[in-house]
Amino acid sequence: MQRKDAMTFSLDLSETQRDLQEWVHSFAEQVMRPAATEWDEREETPWPIVQEAAKIGLYGWESISEIWGDPTGLSMPILAEELFWGDAGMAMVMFGSHLAMGAIVSAGTPEQIMEWAPQCYGDAGDPKVAAFCVSEPDAGSDVSNLRSRARYDEATDEWVLNGQKAWITNGGLGGLHVVVASVDPELKSRGQATFVVPPGTKGLTGNRKIKKLGLRSSHTADVFLDDVRVPGSCLLGGKEQLDARLAKAREGRKTNTQNAMKTFEITRPIVGAQALGIARAAYEYALDYAKGRVAFGRPIIENQAIAFTLADMRTEIDAARLLVWCAAWMGRTGNEFDAGQGSMSKLKSSEVAVWTTERAVQILGGAGFSRDHPVERWYRDAKIYTIFEGTSEIQRLVISRAISGTNIR
Repeated sequence: MQRKDAMTFSLDLSETQRDLQEWVHSFAEQVMRPAATEWDEREETPWPIVQEAAKIGLYGWESISEIWGDPTGLSMPILAEELFWGDAGMAMVMFGSHLAMGAIVSAGTPEQIMEWAPQCYGDAGDPKVAAFCVSEPDAGSDVSNLRSRARYDEATDEWVLNGQKAWITNGGLGGLHVVVASVDPELKSRGQATFVVPPGTKGLTGNRKIKKLGLRSSHTADVFLDDVRVPGSCLLGGKEQLDARLAKAREGRKTNTQNAMKTFEITRPIVGAQALGIARAAYEYALDYAKGRVAFGRPIIENQAIAFTLADMRTEIDAARLLVWCAAWMGRTGNEFDAGQGSMSKLKSSEVAVWTTERAVQILGGAGFSRDHPVERWYRDAKIYTIFEGTSEIQRLVISRAISGTNIR
């Protein structure tokens, strides 16, 4: 019996959030899904899809800043889940820009945000994509070991960037690049800073496109920085703030989280939501298939082996979504991730996506192994989520350190 003065527990979305969910789902269903197979096979950037999203206001600074600004933190995960339900490769092209924008928002001054964040998207008539450049050939999970260097040229008030970045979404496509580089290598992660490299800057190239298992319509490339010169104003946060942070680090005092990790903390629940979109797509398809596929005289869903698997798939997806929403809310409202909740949401969602898509292929049997059905594509797309933005092992490391207070290695 409920007390009269008891607070009602609710996870209901607001009317605005429901409208967003329906709008994005409609775009994913009507525009992305019909073209997904073609662009996956072409392995090319789906510019017509990006242009259509920009035309209706789904892709652009104005709409994304409004979604990003949701005080509950739930609108970005909602957007991610629905778009990635449509197609992960296409959606990743757009979210590559969101990631670059997130780096600018997390590290930049208000003036820098207003100058550079809109340039991540271009405009409705001429949409652009942006890239966030952190990973390197010898520094994937270990972002404290970056070899890219940034040197300040006091005579010209310019920063000179040199190095190589690896596995960069939208890398070298001609848009704005946000680059994390080391200013003081001896300080490891505390000696890093984040820079905006405007479109057309000399010395930045991204000419080695990577062929991938999944997300094939998303452009991924190595980015090379060869004496790239950017104005002093392109240092996110400004030089005064950087100098103060470096001075603290050199004195052995505690400093704020490195810029790359600050961005990852914000985006991990969103990445988890992306994985959920893929998982949900596979679950729904397998459920419909199981209802219609007849074997031994009856629909295969009437077999416990199939029905129980589908029950587990739905349970795991819904449980992972709760972790994503909780972490997204905590991040937006400033609550401390005291047990690595951001990493929990990414870890659980990514592993659920890999498991669910594999189960979907199994439920379809031989049909699931063929390209006549999309589950094989979702299976390929899901795997990257246990690898990028921190492997599952790194997420477990973050969580174990948070709950134990010990420097687990």
